[in-house]
Amino acid sequence: MNRTWVDVPNARTVHGGIVAGGRPTSEHLRQAKAEGLESVIDLCAPCERNDFDEAVVARGLGLHYTAIPISGPADLNRDNAVRLAEALRRAAGKSVLVHCAGGNRAAALLALKAYFVDGLSQEKSVEIGRAAGLSYLEPQLRRALAGL
Repeated sequence: MNRTWVDVPNARTVHGGIVAGGRPTSEHLRQAKAEGLESVIDLCAPCERNDFDEAVVARGLGLHYTAIPISGPADLNRDNAVRLAEALRRAAGKSVLVHCAGGNRAAALLALKAYFVDGLSQEKSVEIGRAAGLSYLEPQLRRALAGL
C-alpha cells in the first residue's frame, strides 16, 4: 500500500494529489486537513454513512465536500464517472480524498473516469483502478468498461 497523507483504511495515492480509500472518521478529516487536504468526494450511499455528519464536519473544517452516492455495481457507470470527473475538475490542483466505505468503489470509479472521460484504454483504466485499490469489483468494472 502506498503511504499517503491521510490514514483512512486502504488509502492509496493515485496521482496529482488524489487519494482513494475507505471511509474517514472525523479525526481522519481533521488530520488530513492539517496535512493539506482541501476536498472530499464521498461515494458512500446514504444508508452507509458515518456516525457523524461528514458533510457538516468537512465543511466546518473548510473542506469542499461532494457526495456522489455509489450503492453498488449498478452505479459504476459512465454518468457517475462523468460526475466524478466534474468534481475532480472543480478541485484541480488541490488535494482530494475520494472515498467509499472500503476504497473499492472509489478505485473502480476512478478507473471508469480514466476510460470514459480521459479516453484511456480498458486495460490502462483497469491498471489505474488496481493502483487505486481495486480488488473484488474488477469483474464488474470490466463489464462496465465493455458496456455490458
